[in-house]
Amino acid sequence: MKTCNYRLLFTALVMSIALSGCGSKYKYESVPNDPLKVRIYTLNNGMKVYMAVNKDIPRIQTFVGVRVGGKNDPAETTGLAHYFEHLMFKGTTNFGTSDYAAEAPLLDRIEALFEQYRNTKDETERKAIYAQIDSISLKASEIAIPNEYDKLMVAIGSRGTNAFTAYDMTAYMEDIPANEVENWAKIQAERFTNPVIRGFHTELETVYEEYNMSLTRDGWKVNDTIMSALFPHHPYGTQTIIGTQEHLKNPSITNIKKYFDTYYVPNNMVICMSGDFNPDETIQILDKYFSVMQSKPVPELKVAPEQPITQPIVKEVIGLEAANVEIAFRLPGANTKDVAIAELMEFLLTNGKAGLIDLNLVQQQKVLKAGSYIDTYTDYGMLRLYGTPKEGQTLEEVRDLLLEQVNKVKAGDFEDWLLEATINNFKLNEYYQNQEYRYVAQILLFSFINGVDWKDEVAKIDFQSGLTKQDIIDFCNKYLNDNYAIVYKREGQPNDKKIDKPSITPIATNRDNESQYLAAMKESKAVPLEPVFLDYTKDLTQLKTKNNLPILYKQNTLNPIFSLYYVFEMGSAHDKALGTAFNYLGYLGTSTKTAEEIKSELYKLACTFNTVATNDRVYVYVSGLSTNFEAALNLLEERLNDAKADMETYQNLVVDQLKSRADAKLNQYSNFN
Repeated sequence: MKTCNYRLLFTALVMSIALSGCGSKYKYESVPNDPLKVRIYTLNNGMKVYMAVNKDIPRIQTFVGVRVGGKNDPAETTGLAHYFEHLMFKGTTNFGTSDYAAEAPLLDRIEALFEQYRNTKDETERKAIYAQIDSISLKASEIAIPNEYDKLMVAIGSRGTNAFTAYDMTAYMEDIPANEVENWAKIQAERFTNPVIRGFHTELETVYEEYNMSLTRDGWKVNDTIMSALFPHHPYGTQTIIGTQEHLKNPSITNIKKYFDTYYVPNNMVICMSGDFNPDETIQILDKYFSVMQSKPVPELKVAPEQPITQPIVKEVIGLEAANVEIAFRLPGANTKDVAIAELMEFLLTNGKAGLIDLNLVQQQKVLKAGSYIDTYTDYGMLRLYGTPKEGQTLEEVRDLLLEQVNKVKAGDFEDWLLEATINNFKLNEYYQNQEYRYVAQILLFSFINGVDWKDEVAKIDFQSGLTKQDIIDFCNKYLNDNYAIVYKREGQPNDKKIDKPSITPIATNRDNESQYLAAMKESKAVPLEPVFLDYTKDLTQLKTKNNLPILYKQNTLNPIFSLYYVFEMGSAHDKALGTAFNYLGYLGTSTKTAEEIKSELYKLACTFNTVATNDRVYVYVSGLSTNFEAALNLLEERLNDAKADMETYQNLVVDQLKSRADAKLNQYSNFN
């Protein structure tokens, strides 16, 4: 998600935030002409609440976000933010335990032993201390009730229970039924007020395993290498989110508690909700449960500013996966106008259809894979280019091809229509995003974390619409020179050393136990949701084509986008060549248009089409802006009816497909799948 702040440029487009909520004790901020009609509340303790209503289905995507992440880890205990995220699922004084009074002394003893353990250097003594930790943890596990938080979420019908830790944030997510807001709020307030660190050493084993798995994924190592190269003075580059081996092997419950007390305070947190709810009723519920949290001053992260890069920083990563190359340019942070320009510029390079990398490299089969994307963080950002070589191609050749496309943008060597077409596609993407309640909740979360005024988020596309070709050229010449980091990921045997996991006695699982808190939650009865059933005779229009093919039609009254699907009752189980044929089709032109021209026309129309073969069916679809429906449909039918085969293109496709399969065999994640 990319955000920006460009308030200084809006001399003629001032958008004031309106203070609304007259007649209610809960005032909120809103932005005129906001298509999402977002409300932003601030509770008395400083906690922010972002709300966006979407009545499509009776569910609500929720995030509880905290402005703290890997960059805030103490330098001597990296990985702490991520590890604490895991521990937030272990329960509180009221759930996750059958008798907290009996459990507490054991947990205190475990905490003290871990402090002794991390300050002991002698390995024999450390093993003896860990044996004590293991023994007492076994006793504590007989009182604990593992996974009770998950059972609570199941009890209220939540799904998608998860969390993630990034450099700038930690976020906890639940997708709840529309009638369970109060039970969800009650559980979350309990969770963020009274967390208990239990099951510490077994959860540490889980983090060890995540670390060991990261050593088998070359992409993780490439990312860490780029971060360290671009940000040598900032925690983005000086430490990783998962932490170092040394720190993971010497954890501190005491430091974790201090971390929670410091950062998990309401004035550093946000609740984001998108879905089917009544904002006036919901804010009262949230205030009822979360107002017990007390605000505190949050320490400012002080880091030295990064110095300009004057020449390429070249790094290598050796690993078992297929060779590739990645290039990254350092950019300003999320809350700047430059991010909006970077986003537009990046789509000139890669947009899936008519970007310079799309047409000049991928479509012309000059590389196996290539693309670009923007990484946006609170303090800095990056433009990243990546490429995978064809059979017999060197990484240096791929590098030159990627940089050549950047230089084309810097020189203004791109069609004038590409800017306008990109803006139309941005508008199309916004329509799609705004109708997805889960995605909207993420937008709200990132806006808060990055400190972006919501009025700037609403006005972003208008700002981008006013950019000129010269603005893009100036941006590129300012930020995209010989000031990049490049990582050559070469094939070879890595020398990574995994963390040795300590011997742990299997703990009690207590699967059938439940706390009084869970029992009471099961008895809590929410107002039942009334089901709404689709009636094909009333809710869909049924038509026939001239040759008697059935059509099911539903008018889109929400936004100006359309989707049309042709469904054929045959698939790759009937004809194994279908998958390859459809892949091949994407590289072919017609008697009047090249494949590049077709993709460019589609991008101009802000439309897309594709052909997909499953085992049992073939789907041909076209979608995009409704005003361009007929033109897009004509373009699709022209390609399907007049595709011109090209043997050289096909042979290139075969070679590339075989290399892709060989590369996949080197990727552990692909093999797992």
